[in-house]
Amino acid sequence: MADAPTYLAVDLGASSGRAVVGTLRDGGVMEAREVHRFRTPLVEEAGHLYWDVDALWGEVRAGLARALEAAPYLRSVAVDSWAVDYVPLGTDGAPLRRPYAYRDPRTRGGGRLAEAARRVGGPDALYARTGIQFLEFNTIAQVLSDVLDEPETVARTATRLLIAEYLAYKLSGVARAERTMASTTQLLDARTGEWAHDVIRAVGDEPARWPRIVSPGTVLGPVLPDGLPNGSAAAPAVLATCAHDTAAAVAAVPASAGEPWAYISSGTWSLVGVELDRPVLTPEARVAGFTNEAGLDGTIRFLKNRTGMWVLEECIREWAEAGEHLTYETLLHEASAVVPNVDVLDLDEPPFGERGDMPAKIAAACARRGIAAPEHRGALVRLVLESLAAGYARTLAELEALTGTRIGVVHVVGGGARNDLLNQLTADACARRVVAGPDEATVLGNLLVQARALGDLPSGVSVRDAARRSARLTEYMPAARRREILHA
Repeated sequence: MADAPTYLAVDLGASSGRAVVGTLRDGGVMEAREVHRFRTPLVEEAGHLYWDVDALWGEVRAGLARALEAAPYLRSVAVDSWAVDYVPLGTDGAPLRRPYAYRDPRTRGGGRLAEAARRVGGPDALYARTGIQFLEFNTIAQVLSDVLDEPETVARTATRLLIAEYLAYKLSGVARAERTMASTTQLLDARTGEWAHDVIRAVGDEPARWPRIVSPGTVLGPVLPDGLPNGSAAAPAVLATCAHDTAAAVAAVPASAGEPWAYISSGTWSLVGVELDRPVLTPEARVAGFTNEAGLDGTIRFLKNRTGMWVLEECIREWAEAGEHLTYETLLHEASAVVPNVDVLDLDEPPFGERGDMPAKIAAACARRGIAAPEHRGALVRLVLESLAAGYARTLAELEALTGTRIGVVHVVGGGARNDLLNQLTADACARRVVAGPDEATVLGNLLVQARALGDLPSGVSVRDAARRSARLTEYMPAARRREILHA
């Protein structure tokens, strides 16, 4: 048997997924190696967007096979993914249809979410129970859409599993809801951490369709033969890690005790928040657009979903379709040479959330604000990044007002941790020290929760300790502070 324990994290994003093998070295240092990467299969059919979960299952099996080639005595496997979307299963455990993607138009405009809130007693009543930010594609709105549009499917539904939970079920044969993922549905009681049965019934559903909730680190069972390649030496355990990708990323924030901190999980979306002991369920928090989601060890991730690199990713996609294949390095170099903007945009305006025509949408937003549109690509990228940083600063101020806490340091985790220009702009806009890394926080959190659950972390070493030891961290000081240091 291998000397160092190994684990597999299957990390699924809305654009791509990967399988990463982690090896735990002496001192609690996790080394990660990607063994499989794939596009997340999205299907457009009859005006709707669906996830192809059969193809996704094939990619998970392929990732596990490659992991076992690299580490034949793999200890365990766990899956994390985005939230809100779910697979309805019949009594035979098979999907009744493909799961809708959260960008599907059936909940667009927020009418379904507004109707769900009305049935529960109004927005304040729904928020006081669930603590979840009102986003038009929330699970509760999708369930109500099923109830109203597909009653025959609802009648045949025995169980619903969100994406990561469904794939853990395919691996293990055990259907469970993992708490960090369940907390995103707007169907969970934020205080008890259990399903809010009255809320579920109010939208026309039955609580029996939602499986038993388990905590991160729960062992579900061994991988079933159907998930294993022929000739496998052993069947790894399947764990419910922090199944929600943001919860896994926040678990790996390398924060130290004693200094109040906030985090930005920076990717396609930007999740800006703090970690609390209890939820904030006030009307003020609801109006400000904050959400209370479960974290590791009973914590609450009090955060706000903001548009992240999606706007720039869409621009890059459109430029590529026009024949310009550009790297981030090239774009950031061009943006660094541009004079800073006085005015910025609100990238959370609804048009920016929809696919297509992103450079034109940026120009239109500039026209609405009465500012000059970017004249070239570098200026456009600079405007997007400065707008993101300004949005982070506004959210940080809201966090401090709602929690009564002065934040000392901002931790940036996820892919955005590699974006030097954005991180410096964030430090300047927030007037805070920014610590960037780990850039693979979701994978690292997934792996470290597995290692802790199996008792492999060294005595006295926490998940955050191990994350700090395992990651490359970069510090950015705000401009005013840099000048102060220079002239001290």
